[in-house]
Amino acid sequence: MTIPLLTYEPSSQNQRVQDFFIGSEESPKQFSVESAFAKTDFETLIQAAYRQIFNEQQMLEQNRLKVQESKLKSGFITVQDFIRALLLSESFRQRNYDVNNNYRFVRMCVQRVLGRDVYGQKEVLAWSILLATQGLNGFVDALLNSEEYLDNFGLDTVPYQRRRILPQRTEGNLPFARMPRYDADYRQQLEDLGYFQERDETPWVAPAWVSVIGKTVTIAGAGTLILGAIAVALAAFEIIKL
Repeated sequence: MTIPLLTYEPSSQNQRVQDFFIGSEESPKQFSVESAFAKTDFETLIQAAYRQIFNEQQMLEQNRLKVQESKLKSGFITVQDFIRALLLSESFRQRNYDVNNNYRFVRMCVQRVLGRDVYGQKEVLAWSILLATQGLNGFVDALLNSEEYLDNFGLDTVPYQRRRILPQRTEGNLPFARMPRYDADYRQQLEDLGYFQERDETPWVAPAWVSVIGKTVTIAGAGTLILGAIAVALAAFEIIKL
């Protein structure tokens, strides 16, 4: 029997109130198929999708899904389908899913797919149970087919961080892109394997014999140059022949 997503409550009653938000330069930029008319517009939209799911530090050429990009440009798949392909790609699995526990991975995906931070630990537990019972495919489908995702982004809009600047706060939320891709527990595993070891900062001191050899070579070289100069001078006065 499949365990359904457990219920959780928003962290604020304001979530139930329709807001009247006035846009500004800090407002998130939306990328949608409806506003993409030229080839360059689709390229920008695709780059925005990669940036949203992989973040800047993982925007590598090897992470590109060129077949899905072509299908999106041709209209065979929607932006929602393209986002699903990115989340289920082997690159995303290796760089994000395999290096995190379920709790951190859930928090990361809620930020990148639903465009907001988790409401609290109760929501993290609810999504983590779904991830553990239905696997990565079921978890991704549940996020993309959720009412919240469809209401905010629909089928043809790239997800973005919603309401980063809040009028009632002196400072807005930091961009989710600043969140490291793995937590301290995975770093500890890497340290146990020998990574991040401190280097010995003691400066290297050459043995005494190295200094003696260096001085000898220097003196011998200088003597050779002097003899060469004398020989050239004597040859100029035709005292000797070279």
